Amino acid sequence: PKPGRLTPLTGAHATYHTEPPTTRPVHGRIDEIAELDNWHSQRKPCAVVHGIAGIGKSTLVAHWLKKRMESDPNISVCWYPCQPWDSALGLATSLLHRFGIDESHDPYNLIETLPLTPGAKMDVDTWRRRLLTYLTDARTIRERFNSEKGGPPPYWLIVIDDIHHIVDEARDLLGALIQISKSTPLRLLFISRTTLDIYDRRDVHTRDVVRELALSGLSLEETGNWLEELTNNSSLEVDEVHAATGGHPLALELLELYGNPTHGDWLRFLDEEIIIHLPDGERELLLTLAVADKPVSWPKLAKSVGWEGVPPENLISHGLLLELEGGMWLHEAMRERLLRDVGTAQNERKKQIR
Repeated sequence: PKPGRLTPLTGAHATYHTEPPTTRPVHGRIDEIAELDNWHSQRKPCAVVHGIAGIGKSTLVAHWLKKRMESDPNISVCWYPCQPWDSALGLATSLLHRFGIDESHDPYNLIETLPLTPGAKMDVDTWRRRLLTYLTDARTIRERFNSEKGGPPPYWLIVIDDIHHIVDEARDLLGALIQISKSTPLRLLFISRTTLDIYDRRDVHTRDVVRELALSGLSLEETGNWLEELTNNSSLEVDEVHAATGGHPLALELLELYGNPTHGDWLRFLDEEIIIHLPDGERELLLTLAVADKPVSWPKLAKSVGWEGVPPENLISHGLLLELEGGMWLHEAMRERLLRDVGTAQNERKKQIR
């Protein structure tokens, strides 16, 4: 290419996987797996699995998809793991590659929609319209994949892992993908630490275009079943372990390794992945709620920390702050961690929340 110009599709094959990654064993999650099976069998366009960091989102989806591919070997999978530095162009390029587009096969000139100069804006609308036409052209798809093992795929399943890294950068592209999935052999499965705002809420509640699966900690029963598998669990009380970890799989894995439900690695994970990134006001709100013995009404909690307005969407979307019938509560694993911050400040918070 000329200096300052990019070569379309270069290296695209190395940015995604055609099979789910190898993951840790899945414990429990029977209901969640059934929900994914139900979504798949009903042929709905899009599903979103979201939950706090390390809760086992990718592990669950990979486990489910591996089983699905065993029963449906001709499914065409694109597992795209998003990185913080990813771009809409990178994702769009990888998807075209997975759909069989290259310089020798581009009947609808999709490559033309990719900008060839660094920093240039991608024409998402043209990309969407041309890709929609391509994916609904059964004859062209059949000719493209006829020589490949299994022939043309019955549909593509695109799994975008850690999609929260790319939402702001690729909002228009992701919205276009959802639109395309409504009328093509394309299924989307998004994995995110947060709830997503790239689709209309009516797509969830009335149109049934998007299914949302909020992943929380394992139940008390599932935690107990996991503990029963441990060789040295005689001193472990299920209730205590569940209260200390919130059923968080990572905490339970560390318990399996070290025999301590609040092992330092677990606490460090909470610190490094979650607590350190919270704004001061949100951290203080959680610290105050942690000293309460039961859920606290929002007006009372907000007044105790001087918070103006509605509950912070950031905390709610991450599953850290919970809106229960009795008031506001927080993720049990986070509560266990925050209660370790003792001293004068904690005593003051107890007075404020009474």
